[in-house]
Amino acid sequence: QARTNLDALQDQARDIIARNIAALLAKPDPDLIEPLRLDAAYSASSQIIDAASPFSMDDLCTAAKGLCDLLDAAPRQGGFDWRIATVHAQAMKVLLSLPPEEQAARTAILTNLHEVLRRKLPAADQSAG
Repeated sequence: QARTNLDALQDQARDIIARNIAALLAKPDPDLIEPLRLDAAYSASSQIIDAASPFSMDDLCTAAKGLCDLLDAAPRQGGFDWRIATVHAQAMKVLLSLPPEEQAARTAILTNLHEVLRRKLPAADQSAG
């Protein structure tokens, strides 16, 4: 019974993750000012972490945390390169779809995302990821 309940919660978590990835990939409202768009993306990424962490989806948490770090460091007056958010969201979509045994693919995705972080946040911990 406990396993059935846990599986149902994991399905719910995956749905939450998928919805937040879709929100990150959605075409933005043209009337949404930059600080609110940054906040919305940060919220979506945070919700991915919240949904993924209880189920040891560490790669999704790492990707979402990296995006949170980038969004947190973004200039509030505009100028954030939104392609970075799109790349992270697409990577999270792939991570969500990969079977657990595809560790090499997961590692490659996280390595590439870490490289984005390293380039965009020079103070980022070089050993992380």
